[in-house]
Amino acid sequence: MRCMTFKIKKLETDKELDNVAALAKEIWTEHYTPLIGPAQTEYMLRVFQSPERIKTDIRERNFSYFAVVSEDSEEQIAYLALQPDERGVFISKIYVKKEFRRLGIAKMLIRFSLDFAKEEIKSPNSVFDASKNTRPCLWLTVNKGNSGPIEFYKKEGFVIDNEAVTDIGHDFYMNDYIMTLYFDDEKEC
Repeated sequence: MRCMTFKIKKLETDKELDNVAALAKEIWTEHYTPLIGPAQTEYMLRVFQSPERIKTDIRERNFSYFAVVSEDSEEQIAYLALQPDERGVFISKIYVKKEFRRLGIAKMLIRFSLDFAKEEIKSPNSVFDASKNTRPCLWLTVNKGNSGPIEFYKKEGFVIDNEAVTDIGHDFYMNDYIMTLYFDDEKEC
């Protein structure tokens, strides 16, 4: 692969959001089918990664979607969805195409998420609740069988805080770790 440069771009247009849904289908089919099976993968794509769901998440649930794109082609090669909440910021989605893994892209997205979270908790419209959470954080859920990403998150400073089994409908469950990266304004992670 030739030397490529990447940038993170906020997704706003219908076309960009439709493209990220297609990217989700490509990544999920390749990565999650062996992990959770084809039926649950297809169900989760339809329910949680469709263009309609992505647009609803942005409109109604305060999500921001971003893509990593090649600077020369604008091809989407990874995506990220962030949702501010009372703890800090939830990393709802962070996925990289197979052929672009191990190039530092996920690490770049974690750093971007951390910067986003630090700015978010300072904003006048922040939903962060300092009375309940003395240490703001980034947090995410990861399938317990997804060992590669679990190890990556640990190397990035995340800790396993809890476990969750979530009924997502149609007799499917997500069996996840809840992983957290704590930060404050005075200390760098």
